[in-house]
Amino acid sequence: MSPGRLRAVFLGTPAFAIPSLRAVLDEVEVLAVVTQPDRPRGRGRQVTPPPVAQVARALGLRVLQPARLNDPAVLDDLRALQPDVIITVAYGKMIPPSILALPPLGCINVHPSLLPKYRGASPIQSAIADGQRETGVTIMYQSEALDAGDIILQRRVPIEPDDTAPTLEAKLAEVGAQTLVEALRLIAEGRAPRVPQDASAATYVKKLTKEDGRLDWTRPARALANLIRAMDPWPSAYTLHRGRLLKIWKGTAIESVKPAALPGTVVEIRRGEGFVVTAGEGALLVTGVQPEGRRGMTADEYVRGNRLQVGEQLGEPQNRDP
Repeated sequence: MSPGRLRAVFLGTPAFAIPSLRAVLDEVEVLAVVTQPDRPRGRGRQVTPPPVAQVARALGLRVLQPARLNDPAVLDDLRALQPDVIITVAYGKMIPPSILALPPLGCINVHPSLLPKYRGASPIQSAIADGQRETGVTIMYQSEALDAGDIILQRRVPIEPDDTAPTLEAKLAEVGAQTLVEALRLIAEGRAPRVPQDASAATYVKKLTKEDGRLDWTRPARALANLIRAMDPWPSAYTLHRGRLLKIWKGTAIESVKPAALPGTVVEIRRGEGFVVTAGEGALLVTGVQPEGRRGMTADEYVRGNRLQVGEQLGEPQNRDP
């Protein structure tokens, strides 16, 4: 270990945290990796370690998987390690005040938004769904309030028109890792800034539920196209066709269209492409779907296999009378 190298504990759980874990190994001495317990995952519901645990063990790092961070035994373990700094990247639970107060150089966090915008659990999906053209990463000192700590560094990342939640998450994970390393160097040198967040500009986003993926055809087509990209792969955007669930994986807004039909009405079949559905403003060209209980397919395959007709209604039934 080189002189002055920081001693750190790393907290993280999903794949998003892996680039950060790998990146910090050359900058700090990682004393232990704290991640969530193994849980049933996938269709087979097999008990599986979280991604960070798998990578940390492969790297020969000590792995701790406490059920509760506020267990006194956990605090004793962390105190015995004597970390200079604690690094959190998508751990998945709030960090107790007792742990926040433990390291002399503080607890720092990688958050995938330009704080104070999009504090909370779904910043990546929310930025896409809102039609933002850029987002970014924030490295901040953690505080007891949710994502409200002082900012050390921020980096902007463009949101491309074809970005989905997974593609944007991968870019933010890499930029977050690079920016985290920069922040750790500043902390080690005693030069890390502390820029308070503007609480009046804060916005909050919640943990996603299945309902968040429901397509409301009265909304503008552009908003529906953004939602489809944001909800990929979970909870997925969906509607109803003939009373059965129909996931929509790909769709393009056609904003020049001004159909007279009710929102949610199929107004055109485009052979080889898919089908066009009216929205509150414009229309949506649907090109990729997944029927209930079946595999994903092109919308053209779905049209042919289900004899979808112009005039059919998607979503909940609507009254034609105002």
